Amino acid sequence: MEVHVEVSDLRIFLTVARTKGITRAAQELHTVQSNVSARVHALEKELGAPLFRRHARGVALTNVGEQLLPYAERISRLVEEALHVIGDESDPCGPLRIGAMETTAGMRLPAVMAAFTEDCPQVDFSLVTGPTEQLIRDVLEYRLDAALVAGPVQQPDLVETSVIVERLVLVTARRVTDLESVLRDPKILVFRAGCAYRRRLESILHARGAIGVRCTELGTVEGILGCVSAGMGVTLMSSVAVEQYGGREQLRVHELPEDEARCETVFIRRADVPPSAALLRFFSQVQAVDRTPPVLRVVGPASAAATS
Repeated sequence: MEVHVEVSDLRIFLTVARTKGITRAAQELHTVQSNVSARVHALEKELGAPLFRRHARGVALTNVGEQLLPYAERISRLVEEALHVIGDESDPCGPLRIGAMETTAGMRLPAVMAAFTEDCPQVDFSLVTGPTEQLIRDVLEYRLDAALVAGPVQQPDLVETSVIVERLVLVTARRVTDLESVLRDPKILVFRAGCAYRRRLESILHARGAIGVRCTELGTVEGILGCVSAGMGVTLMSSVAVEQYGGREQLRVHELPEDEARCETVFIRRADVPPSAALLRFFSQVQAVDRTPPVLRVVGPASAAATS
């Protein structure tokens, strides 16, 4: 049986499936309800099966609709990617979805984003922040075009390139002079589960024999460092983040050995998706970032080393 399906009809199908209603889909698509209904009916007729069940609150996918959904999503995404790849590289356009760790977004990307948006004004740029594990999943599942995460990732479905080298330091309140006593019964201030810095800190504490680690999760660099300065616990943070924090005079920095302090930030994207002109232009801006971690000005008296 020969079937002719329009990509535009698949996009209408996807919108109805996501909004769970013909009226809501019509509003989002800026068209009339009768047009959406007619296009859905035409698609159902072409496929020879109903795609939605109508009910009082809207519509729900039938079994056939559920089967069609991932294929429609894949086709729509491939068409979008093809248009990006074959578009005019001198004037990139369309959406670009980038992910980044909170620290990278706040400390490294403002200048990159400013230069990129000035260079590519037609690109609809969006930035999502989150922990490394979540960002990797989002790239693998096509929700993000690329992301900046703690590496190495070593995932066969991804292409990764080292772009930034960070130096991590242990941070306590300024009044803390005996780090060893803090590490024996630590309370850590960290981002939510999946954060690479959090995993590194837990590994450091485990290597020093810490037991019963208590944990408080916060959502921002400023929140974590503010609570550290108030004496609520210890954290592991990029030296850049500490240097740029407004209340750094209330903090004490404790240096780590090179193998524990060095942390690479890598740029990842899916290996099976050709990079768009916009993504290539953004990546070139990221590569211009200084890879060398700055020398941190240690506040207060000379701090004790974290290890002997």
